[in-house]
Amino acid sequence: MKASNRRQFLANAIAAAAASKLWAQPAYPWGNPVLDIHFHTRQTPEADFAHLDGAGETIAVLFTPAPQAMERSCEAMAKYLGRFYLFTSVNVTRPDAIEILKKTVVAGTKGFGELGNSGFFHQQQAVNVLMDSPEMQRVYDLAAEVQMPVLVHMQDYSFPNSSLRSPLEPQFAKLEAMLKAHPKTIFIGHGPSFWANISADVPSSAYPTGPVKPGGLTDRMLSEYPNLYGDLSANSGRNAFARDPEFATAFLARHQDKLMFGSDCPCPDGHGTGQTSKDPAINGKCLARAILTQLKQLTPPDRFRKITWENGTKLLRLGVAA
Repeated sequence: MKASNRRQFLANAIAAAAASKLWAQPAYPWGNPVLDIHFHTRQTPEADFAHLDGAGETIAVLFTPAPQAMERSCEAMAKYLGRFYLFTSVNVTRPDAIEILKKTVVAGTKGFGELGNSGFFHQQQAVNVLMDSPEMQRVYDLAAEVQMPVLVHMQDYSFPNSSLRSPLEPQFAKLEAMLKAHPKTIFIGHGPSFWANISADVPSSAYPTGPVKPGGLTDRMLSEYPNLYGDLSANSGRNAFARDPEFATAFLARHQDKLMFGSDCPCPDGHGTGQTSKDPAINGKCLARAILTQLKQLTPPDRFRKITWENGTKLLRLGVAA
């Protein structure tokens, strides 16, 4: 499919989805509709839908590397109208990176991500691009111009099976400067360093344990910067709130208008089939289900709905109602 035809196909798919009812309108096993703001594409649209439906989610944002995966995501959106939307990413070191992202804006993307230590998080061979690099700041400027958020992975240390290897350049420490330098850009924080810093005491570990010490930088910045939001996905998000439920309950109440559910889950079916982990809390489990269950335990129904549906659909201007 030619690039121009692909963009038109995507635009048509998005328009059709917006005009339609949700494809196979689901029941709400979690008590309200759920938006997954962090969903990586599988090999096929059917596999995307199997996880979405299996986890009891209503809508997911497909993370789509551009330009190579655009047609693949278009196919999922067209087949399951109203169930999938787009975030797009690009290797920011490409000389045409901004032009590529502009084309995805025309095609209907709802934001840019997942960007991170590599400037294009899932590109295995990418260089370690800093959060405050000129390449990344051009993306922030474009995001402000088109009024779309940027979802940034922050990881200052590696862990087993990670595509990012030590030594890593510090990323989280640069976040506050970028929030100040780009006040019109909406940043969505995610990743081990972002969630480890809910505590003022931050060991060099992807998944810290033990009670949270009040005064963490993430906690403070969510309070002080209106352009910072949080993506609760992955084991880094789940672990942050499992380590100290009392603190987590207060944190989720304090930032209830700035937090959004995401899964970042690798399981094939929304039930954890084939997933193994040394952490018994997630061994054999679907991360989406684990995080949603955790949120159910830590929040009352109105707050749970905000975090799993209202905040994300409002920020991304999805125009959906349920």
